[in-house]
Amino acid sequence: MKECKLGFLGPQGTHSEEVALFLQKESPQITWKLKPFQSIYDAICAVDNHEVDKVIVPVENSIEGAINITLDTLAHDVDLQIEREIAWMVHNQLMAKDPNEKITTIISHAQPLAQCRTYIKEHYQDVEIRQVSSTARAAEIVASGVKGYAAICPKRAGDIYHLTTIATEIQDNNTNCTRFILLKKRQNNLISGGAKTSIICQINGAKSGSLCEVLLAFAKYEVNLTRIESRPARTGLGEYIFFLDMEGSGQDKNVQGALAEVQKKSLWMKNLGSFKGIKIDQKINN
Repeated sequence: MKECKLGFLGPQGTHSEEVALFLQKESPQITWKLKPFQSIYDAICAVDNHEVDKVIVPVENSIEGAINITLDTLAHDVDLQIEREIAWMVHNQLMAKDPNEKITTIISHAQPLAQCRTYIKEHYQDVEIRQVSSTARAAEIVASGVKGYAAICPKRAGDIYHLTTIATEIQDNNTNCTRFILLKKRQNNLISGGAKTSIICQINGAKSGSLCEVLLAFAKYEVNLTRIESRPARTGLGEYIFFLDMEGSGQDKNVQGALAEVQKKSLWMKNLGSFKGIKIDQKINN
């Protein structure tokens, strides 16, 4: 039986661990060894350093947008490729150790706090808000018995740390979804079957129309872009790199043509590979 060491943002009880457990259940023919990491950066670098074989990390949320640390690490610090993506419906809960105790502080990861902004404003406008490294870490802190603390976290985190649910489904949008990507070491041949392809490129921002030329290359080859994201290039103020997702595989002639032209028009380009995706909704049973 094949063995795979899979990294994720820990500790136990994070949304990332839920996705890792889904992958484990989905592929019982593989002996999965799950390893938590304290940060997304550490988890991604663990693949590059051969500490784990693969890692599952969030890259985008439907409410709050890009997970910048994931994008920046992929662009600047590692040489990995995407094996697949999982669109994971996110269900946030407000949980406390003592349901009768007045809540004075709500803690969670920055993303869930932002995803539940309206709920917090309507029900806990005067409480202190604190960011921690993960939703599971928030549950762990609340379970330690700190007075007046409540955590925004998944139900599994509350179960692990024996917390009581104060309110369920508190995200501002019931279609709240986070896109996770499964990363592995880059292979020599990136052309593989898949419904989507991702690249990173830096263009010459000093040249007028540079971005337009890149976009016109996709139009020329009839490749549909599904996402465009920019991040600082770290080479100077006002200089940016672009993350582009497109429909189609590296096996498709039109995708190959578009990427060849984009590479010529870019200062550099990194191909993250072609991959398939799946959407999962783990319903909460209360």
